[in-house]
This record gives sequence, C-alpha cells and structure tokens, in this order.
Amino acid sequence: LATLVAGAAAFAPAQTGKASTALNAAFDSEIGAASAELGCWDPLGFVTNGDQARFDRLRAVELKHGRIAMLATWGYATTWSGARFPGCEDVAAGHQAVFSGPEFLVPVLLTAGFLEISWKQKEGSFPGDFSASPWPVGFGPYARNEADMIDLRTRELNNGRAAQMGILGMMVHEQLDGKPFIFFDKFDIYAPLAGN
Repeated sequence: LATLVAGAAAFAPAQTGKASTALNAAFDSEIGAASAELGCWDPLGFVTNGDQARFDRLRAVELKHGRIAMLATWGYATTWSGARFPGCEDVAAGHQAVFSGPEFLVPVLLTAGFLEISWKQKEGSFPGDFSASPWPVGFGPYARNEADMIDLRTRELNNGRAAQMGILGMMVHEQLDGKPFIFFDKFDIYAPLAGN
C-alpha cells in the first residue's frame, strides 16, 4: 500500500507559486522587473541585500548604457547606409569607424564628456531623470500623468536593453562576415523542389 501511495504522489501536481524572499522582494515592484512571477531578476546578486542606493546607481548605469546603445544602433545603421556628416566622408562604416583615426574619434569623446558633465540627476527623482540640467531633458508633453510616465520609463528601459543586444549583434555579425545586417544582403529563396 505504501508503494502505491508513493507512486501516485510522484504524479501529483507540484505546488506552484512565487517564492517571496527578502532577496527578491525588495525590488519586485520596480519598473523593469522581468515579470510578476519572476520579480527582480538578479542572478549575480548585485542587490540581494536590498540596498536602494546601489539599485538606483545600477539602474542609472543601465539607462545610460541603454541610451548610448540606442544612439549607437541608429548611428550604425545610418553610416552603413552611406550617410555622413560633412568632413567625415572618409570615415568607414560600422565598427571600422573606431579605427579611422583620432581626428574623428576626438569630437565624439568631447561631446560625450560635455554631456556627462552638464546633465545632472534631479535629486529625489527616479534614476535617469536629468531634468536638473541647464536645458530641459525628459519626456515632455508625452507624460501627461503618472501612468504615462511609468509607461514611457518602462519603454525606455526595455528599448535600451534591446538596443544593447542589437548593437552587440551587429558588431559581432560584421566581424564574422563583414555584413552586420543579414536582411540587406541579396538572398535566394529556398525552393528545394523547384527545377533549376
């Protein structure tokens, strides 16, 4: 009888549900949490102690990298299509632009340095809010209320995450075969039964 009960218990449905612990509960309600079931996904344990200041710092860095990656993705596609600023016609497209010479890299670094110094985080606001800067930076008329602000912040965070993967993928593809965009190449339609 005990064997029969043990065998039946092996096929019983397991109890499911989110395990709420102090390790993942501290930031489960933050914008960008993976899902309601997963909560704040932190596999490397960067914020397992619930330190809000550290979380805010890491979120600000994630936003900054996402913003840079969105601009990099846009610039990568634009220069690959042949568009150039006046005076930069000799700059190579894609990843090779880094090796075009310091005279082309210096303006980029100076602009990045200027923005790093001039854009200031607003005290007491969410990470990445640079509305304390000398000129207005923000979502403007698109954030009409708190729900709109949360929606726009979530979109910015997710688009930045996607752009980080996108720019990485384009650079890797370019290094593999010289073509970062597989959909720009001419390709033959796969038709195994067509008589050629």
